[in-house]
Amino acid sequence: MTQYHDEEWGVPVHDDRHLFEVLILDGAQAGLSWSTIINKRENYRRAFDNFDVRKVAKYDAKKVKELLGNAGIVRNKLKIASAVRNAKVFIEIQKEFGSFDKYIWGFVKGKPIVNNPSTGSGQEAKSMKDIPATTELSDTISKDLKKRGMNFVGSTIVYAVMQTIGLVNDHEVGCFRYKQV
Repeated sequence: MTQYHDEEWGVPVHDDRHLFEVLILDGAQAGLSWSTIINKRENYRRAFDNFDVRKVAKYDAKKVKELLGNAGIVRNKLKIASAVRNAKVFIEIQKEFGSFDKYIWGFVKGKPIVNNPSTGSGQEAKSMKDIPATTELSDTISKDLKKRGMNFVGSTIVYAVMQTIGLVNDHEVGCFRYKQV
């Protein structure tokens, strides 16, 4: 997890393929630990055609059944069906905005929100536990994605996506990544 933090977490992402991957993996993580998903990430990439959104959107019942038999991923029927549904909605968002990147980064006007993680009293966060699981913005994005037809995009999942793709900088102030991103 240290390597993931140091190299990926919170670094701004603008590539639609990668954004789709994060969205699907964070949805798959619901109810599980992130380490479980990150340890299965390469299996997910193989199983989901390297998160090619156009391919995933065309998955049929046969492909879903194949995925349900894949021990390398989380074999949850609802989460797999959600990946297919979310791929279709993702494509619609791309058509409307030109890219998913423009859509998602539009919520922050193209610039990451730089948080000074605090306990609410203005003091520096002592640990990641002091960082909220949802915000007003994650609520807004979640509602919009749900309205468009996506699943497994509750506010907590959306906030995790926001953190992962660098929409918000929730690195602790003392972390070397805080100033870098």
